Amino acid sequence: MIDSYETRRGREAMLRFGPASGPIAVVALPLFEEANRVRALAVAICRALARRGVGSLLPDVPGQGESLVPLEQCGIGDFSDGIADAIKLERADGRRCYGVSIRSGALLDTTAALDGRWQLAPQDGASVLRGLKRIKQAAARAGTVLGDRWHLDADAPIEIAGNRIAPSLLTDLSRRIPWTAADGGFVRTVRLATDTMPADRHVPGAPLWRRAEPDSDPALATLLADDIADWITTCGG
Repeated sequence: MIDSYETRRGREAMLRFGPASGPIAVVALPLFEEANRVRALAVAICRALARRGVGSLLPDVPGQGESLVPLEQCGIGDFSDGIADAIKLERADGRRCYGVSIRSGALLDTTAALDGRWQLAPQDGASVLRGLKRIKQAAARAGTVLGDRWHLDADAPIEIAGNRIAPSLLTDLSRRIPWTAADGGFVRTVRLATDTMPADRHVPGAPLWRRAEPDSDPALATLLADDIADWITTCGG
């Protein structure tokens, strides 16, 4: 169901899946172009969760997706506030709320009032920033080499793969890390079998966020939804 929610930057679009009571998951998509590549996977996960009796929300945060707020006017705080705002009404209704994040989406749910956080291939901000630098370097004129201060000395939005990003956002991004068990609450990390980073579980599947075009993987979506639903049950539903 198409829905919306209120933020301090205005109303934002949100997809709502599953029952109107019981536990609910809010999905945080990765930043920038990766969000487009995995949106179909996220929708498939949400639909599979609904079949298991778990509700979910897929919000567009300010500056991302279909938001009317220009990205260049946004900071990480706007993205994080969007995830927190998306669940306010659910919290007011007494529902238990869980974060489901993909890649750099794990940087966006750290301020939300969540009962637990499930993370798929979480990234820290420094890793995201390195990826943005590689994209920017590949598009630079021959002979141009980006130094360590490539974003620090900018006084205007920096264009990367068609996205105009505020230098302050990039600086803040370099310091951001995902929520961990040490921060409190239930945390579960799932990674693909090809990922050598530690995780609670490694699963078979292709890294859709690296493909040139948006794609989905029904088998992976089903597997991940099963894992999420089972995990929510162990957290107390």
